[in-house]
Amino acid sequence: MTVFLAIDGGNSKTDVVIGTGDGRVLAYETGGGTCHQNIGLTETMLRLRTLVARARLAADLDGSGLAVDGFDRAEIYLAGADLPEEIESLTTALSAEGWARELRLENDTFALLRAGTDAADAIAVVCGAGTNCVGRTGDGRTARFPSLGRLSGDWGGGGHLAWLTLWHAVRAEDGRGPGTDLARAVADHFGLPTAEEVGKRVHLGDIDWADLSRLAPLLFVAAAAGDGVARAVVARQAEEIVALAIVAARRLSLLDATFTVVLGGGVLRARHPLLMDAVEDGIRIAAPKATITVVDAPPVLGAGLSALDALGCDQAAHAALRTALPHPRF
Repeated sequence: MTVFLAIDGGNSKTDVVIGTGDGRVLAYETGGGTCHQNIGLTETMLRLRTLVARARLAADLDGSGLAVDGFDRAEIYLAGADLPEEIESLTTALSAEGWARELRLENDTFALLRAGTDAADAIAVVCGAGTNCVGRTGDGRTARFPSLGRLSGDWGGGGHLAWLTLWHAVRAEDGRGPGTDLARAVADHFGLPTAEEVGKRVHLGDIDWADLSRLAPLLFVAAAAGDGVARAVVARQAEEIVALAIVAARRLSLLDATFTVVLGGGVLRARHPLLMDAVEDGIRIAAPKATITVVDAPPVLGAGLSALDALGCDQAAHAALRTALPHPRF
C-alpha cells in the first residue's frame, strides 16, 4: 500500500497528515509553529520529529507493517522557506531524517495554493500572521516574493494589523493622531484604563506579544462600524493583497488569461466584507478573467494532494482526500 507524509508548518501551528494512495487519512496531528526564522532550525526539527512520531503512532504504521522502510512520498511545506538558501538547508535537514523515499520541501504558501485549486494557472495570497504570495503556471513557471517582512517590503497580516491597532489607539489618546474608537476598544480589551497603558505593559513584558496579536479583530469591528482610522487601515491591507496578486499575475503573463486566485490565512478566511469587497474588486479590475476563491480547508490538504500528484494517484483518491480533510484545526 502506498503511504505518504504531508506537513504544513506555519508561524503558529503545524499540521501533519499520514495518508494512503487512495486518499484515506490514517493520522492527523497538530502542534506548534515550525518556522525556523522564529524558533531556529534545531527547535523546528525537534517539533517536526515529535509530530511525525505521534502521527506514526496514531496510524499504527509500525504495528501494521506499513511504510516500515519510509513513506513513499513526503510533501513538506514550511513558513520561512523563502530563500533558495533556506530551502536547501531545510531540505538537507529533513532528508537526513530518512522519513521518505522521495521528499519535497517548499514554502507553505504553495500548500495553500494546491489546497485551493486544481487549476494549472493559479496564484495564492495568504494573509494570516503575515502576508505572502506565490504563483504557478501549467508550463512550470513560478512567481514568488522573498517574504522577509519589512526587509523585503512586506506590509500587513494579523500581527502587523494588531500593532497598527495599538499604534493608532495610543496616538488618538495623546493627540498626535486623529480620533478613533480603537483607543477605547484596545484599553477595554485588556481591562486597562488607557491604550497607552497597554503599550507600557507590552514594553515591560506584562502583556505578551502573542496576546497583542489578538487586537486585529478589533480593527475590523471598528471599521465595520464606520470608524475612519480603522477603515483606512483595512483599505490599505486590501491594496497590499491586490498588489501581491496582480504583480504575480503580471510576472506570469496571466493578467489577460483565465486563472485562479486562491486567498487564505486567518485574516482573509474571516471574510470581513470591507476587506473582501475591496480585494475582489481590485483583482477583477486588473484581471477580469480571474476566478477568486477563499480556502477554508487546512493547507495541509494541499500538501497531501501534492503527494498524490507526485505518486500518480487517480482523481478518486484526490476527491477522497478533499472529503477527509474539509476543515482547518485550530
